[in-house]
Formats: sequence, structure tokens, C-alpha cells
Amino acid sequence: MKFVDEALMRVQAGHGGRGCMSFRREKFVPFGGPDGGDGGLGGSVYLRAQQGINTLADFRIQRAFKAKSGEAGSGNDRTGGGGDDLYVTVPVGTTVIDDETSEQLGDLTHAGDVVIVARGGKGGWGNTRFKSSTNRAPRKFMPGLPGEKRLLRLEMRVIADVGLLGLPNAGKSTLIRTVSAARPKVAEYPFTTLYPNLGVVSVGENRSFVMADIPGLIEGAADGAGLGIRFLKHLQRTRVLLHLVDIAPLDPAADPVKDARAIVAELKKFSPELGKRERWLVLNKLDLMTPEDAEARCKDIVRRLRWKGPTHRISGATGAGTKALCDALMRRIEERAAEAALEAEDA
Repeated sequence: MKFVDEALMRVQAGHGGRGCMSFRREKFVPFGGPDGGDGGLGGSVYLRAQQGINTLADFRIQRAFKAKSGEAGSGNDRTGGGGDDLYVTVPVGTTVIDDETSEQLGDLTHAGDVVIVARGGKGGWGNTRFKSSTNRAPRKFMPGLPGEKRLLRLEMRVIADVGLLGLPNAGKSTLIRTVSAARPKVAEYPFTTLYPNLGVVSVGENRSFVMADIPGLIEGAADGAGLGIRFLKHLQRTRVLLHLVDIAPLDPAADPVKDARAIVAELKKFSPELGKRERWLVLNKLDLMTPEDAEARCKDIVRRLRWKGPTHRISGATGAGTKALCDALMRRIEERAAEAALEAEDA
């Protein structure tokens, strides 16, 4: 199925049922009075996150969703039946935005999360509601209120613990193939990755984390170069970013340090908050150089970048250094989870 991470949908809640105008008509009851019931409540539209859905492609086919309207009231003070609510399933990680006002209506980050996006209209009053000591035979009733309607913009952001960041051909897809069961396309030309890929990295019994690989960035992506920065939103839910740097680029004139700084600049242009996210430097493709040359190149890159954070040297193709990297990531993710639990308790 084609990966689609953005979609528009129209939702229409059900209208409220019409109130009833009726009078009690029974033998030997000459003045029975009004007995018109109220209309039923219109059905509302909800979005519900469901595990196992990985794309918004279905919303390119069906774009309009409408809940049922309430039934009209009837005599003998009977209220009309309410319209059934409509539940629409979406992928976990979907952000719901009102396209006309840009208001965020919900962020469905866990399976089973539900958000109401259109409320059903209230049922109209029957004539019983209008009786009084001075108006004993009211002939007034109310139509049901219309249900809400909205044009929604759905944005899916994959949920992963670790996100891979780097230039095209930096080795991101190779790394995720090596450490997980994910099988993204790998080739010797740029932009082989056209949409995000997720892989579960297992580091022991009951210890694993999710890694996300997104299409590579290039300088000027914020202005539309390459694949642009459309897929950077998929890194916004990650806890740690791995910035992969190719220490042996195919172009001899390429400068890994300059390229690394360009990637960081594009990251900050997209989101200042994402630019401050915890980021590790991963120097990749050790297998393409002699150990001595690789050591010298890595030291030079770290020195010129003035890098003070965690650094790992790996070869995604041979797997060298990847186990140590995954073990360190697992420990850090567990630390972050423990910190979040303590903060929740304090709150």
C-alpha cells in the first residue's frame, strides 16, 4: 500500500430530529393537552487511533464521512431516537487539524485514543415544552439543530524512539537493515528512500526500541530542494536523533563537516524545538577506509564540528560498532522513560 502521511477529509455530524406537535386524543379526555415529544440527538463523528494502520491512503479514496441524524419526536411525549455516532479509524500518531481555522483538535499518540471532531445537533423541542398556565394548547415546536461540519487535515507522524538524520547515501537505510528486520531499498544513488521506514531493534529479551529512517536531506531543503523537509515531521516524536555522517563520500571534493552543518541548519529551519532535540553523532562507512585513515578522519570531523555529545563510529554495511550503538541507545531510552515517569509522579 502506498505510504500517505497527509490527507483531507470532510466530516458532517448528524442533525437533530424535529420536535413534534401533537395533542392527546383519548375518549372521555376532552382536554388532553399537548403531548408532542422532542427530536433525537444527531450522531457525532469521532476519530479513533488503531494499531496496524500505517498510512492515510484510504482517505484519498473516501474523503467524506457523515453521522446519522436524529429521528423526529412523536406523540404521547415520545422522544425521537438518537442518531448513531460514527467512529473513523486512523493510524496511531495522527494529528487532527481544522483546515479552515488551523486549530489542532487532537493528537492521537496511543492506540484507542479518541477525539470528537464534529458534534451532533440537539433535537428540537416538541410542543409539550411550550405549555404553560396561559398557553394550554401550544402549537409551537422546534426543528432540530444542524450538526457540525468540518474540513479536517490529517497529518500522520510516525512514532519512533530513534530517528535517523543525514544526507542521501549517508547509510541510514543500510543501518536500519542491519540492526532490524526492516528492508528499505538500498542502492548506490541518492534518494533511494522516498518515504519513512520503521524498524524494531531488539537488544535482548524484552528490550527493544523503534528506529525511523526518513528520506535524506540536502542543503536548501527548506526551500524545496531535493525531497524538501516534508518528512522531518516524522522525527518530532523521537527521543534521540542519530546524525549519520559519511566519512568517505563518493565525491572527493565533498566536505563531511560542511554537509553536517548544513543538515543541522535545515533541521533548525524546520523546527527550533527539533534543533534542540538530543542528537548523537554517528560516523559511518568505516569499512571504506583503512583503520588508520578512518581514525584520522573521524578525529578531524569531531574536532572541526567541535562536537561534545555522544559519538559512535560504525560500518552499517559490515555491522561493525552497531551493537555498541544499539546497546547505548537502549540504555538512554530507558533512562528517558524513567525520567518521564518521575516527572509524571511529581505532577
